[in-house]
Amino acid sequence: MTRKVLVVGEVRNGALRNVSFEAIAAGKAIAEGGEVVGVICGGYVSALSNEMITYGVDRVITVEHELLINYTNDGLTQALMAVIEQENPEGIIMGHTAIGKDLSPRIATKINSGLISDVTDVGVEAGQILFTRPIYSGKAYEKKVIKEGIVFATIRPNNIQALEKDTSRSGLVQSLDVEIKNLRTIIKEIVRKTSEGIDLSEAKVVVAGGRGVKNSEGFKILEELAELLGGAVGASRGACDAEYCDYSLQIGQTGKVVTPDLYIACGISGAIQHLAGMSNSKIIVAINKDPEASIFNIADYGIVGDLFEVIPILIEELKKEVINV
Repeated sequence: MTRKVLVVGEVRNGALRNVSFEAIAAGKAIAEGGEVVGVICGGYVSALSNEMITYGVDRVITVEHELLINYTNDGLTQALMAVIEQENPEGIIMGHTAIGKDLSPRIATKINSGLISDVTDVGVEAGQILFTRPIYSGKAYEKKVIKEGIVFATIRPNNIQALEKDTSRSGLVQSLDVEIKNLRTIIKEIVRKTSEGIDLSEAKVVVAGGRGVKNSEGFKILEELAELLGGAVGASRGACDAEYCDYSLQIGQTGKVVTPDLYIACGISGAIQHLAGMSNSKIIVAINKDPEASIFNIADYGIVGDLFEVIPILIEELKKEVINV
């Protein structure tokens, strides 16, 4: 059956996050030939509408308001509910990000809908749409089907391939005025502790350090390697607890979940809590002095050695490749 599907675009630093485009691809699969409507809410977001159209939506609705410049659950809930009431969709898709995880349960409650969270794949089998999601910290997967009501899901970044960008596509852009009121939280100032760079949850390459990095100075060579590979730096909880780096870099069950094309684990033993955040990476390379380290059990490639000897060699070889190119 064809469906009208709303795809919620997520804006960060004035640009749409990549997961927004991946959500469009999921929305197209769920719509089964029906209309896919992009939704962008924020302070000044109308300029981003065309980008959603080039990635596959048929129409875009923007909600602009000064109280939406910074995210609050109350504000964005009011904006999205206004769009949902106007459009009466059969499906809603958004990213399984910090904002998506905070916002989606509240929206689901308000529209009296179920919610399938952290979806890694969308497929069709026997005429039914199947959502695949990890359970038990990624040790197993389950497939779910929504038999009635609104199809509401959040998708994990870096798992569903975005559609090819087509700049020749065109679509209608509509603006919806929404009164944002009675906010319980007002954001007055944002202080960023992390350096600007590639978003860790969306990075195609992640170089992560554990207690084996020894100190904050040890992370500098990880940063150099990540920069050469066009990736981001992450860390285990042990490294964060030891104050080698900020907790914003933490990957694991109580940190971020990442699924890059390449994950390089440096001085990370492989505790189950850490594996829950990165075990679905496409290629895993482990560097550790301990040949019995648990991380080698899931690694595609393992290097037994001192990371302070191995990584400089990798950096040197990568620099040669850059020069030759």
